[in-house]
Amino acid sequence: MEYKVALVTGAAGGIGAAVARRLGEEGAIVAAVDRDAERLAESVARMAADGLRVEAFRADVTSTEDVEAVVAEVERTLGPIDYLVNTAGVLRLGEVRKFSDEDWNSTFEVNVSGVFRLSRAVVNRMVPRSRGAIVTVASNAAGTPRTEMAAYGASKAAATMLTRSLGLEVAKYNIRCNVVAPGSTDTAMLASMWEDEHGRERTIAGNPASYKLGIPLGKLAAPVDVAEAVVFLLSDRASHITLHVLTVDGGATLGA
Repeated sequence: MEYKVALVTGAAGGIGAAVARRLGEEGAIVAAVDRDAERLAESVARMAADGLRVEAFRADVTSTEDVEAVVAEVERTLGPIDYLVNTAGVLRLGEVRKFSDEDWNSTFEVNVSGVFRLSRAVVNRMVPRSRGAIVTVASNAAGTPRTEMAAYGASKAAATMLTRSLGLEVAKYNIRCNVVAPGSTDTAMLASMWEDEHGRERTIAGNPASYKLGIPLGKLAAPVDVAEAVVFLLSDRASHITLHVLTVDGGATLGA
């Protein structure tokens, strides 16, 4: 991956920051993209201090104008994009019958339309070069119903099928498109779901009342666990893998 250019969205923290760091450690030149410019700058500064070539680019994935501009700027300043990782995501909790239009629309704007906008902009530049790899970070909730997570799960299911269908369309151009589906991962997003200091333990143990299994491995994923899966699918070690969904959830969905 040395000297390859990678664009990573949602790179200000959590899984996105872990992906950006791991790609940098593999020698890639990383364009770290997020709409939170302040947190992004702090995240990138920490990576740069460790000698990684990671540069910050502020953009909102819900804006076509922002997306097209940032992709053009990355290619102008860093070079042709070899890898795209769609990590930007939001979580809005609530039962379907009480869910607001605003929360529904914002969930899909980021989690689905953001993936569409970035993938379209990047793949249109990859096609003439006949090379590239894309990974979308979805969720195991895309295939397993969760109470109060209908919008999130539906959006991740849509992002999964979007990525796989895109991969089918561009396979003839030597472009691979895959999905990593994490389960409960030790991030601020997961912590926002916890009601008290026992949230971690309850997540690992599961909750029969909400039809949620625990995690057989007995631990949460670390962001780097997910990042390692992303790096693998981007790498030449996965050169014959496309349209694949790699679940990283410690067995929480029993391999489904």
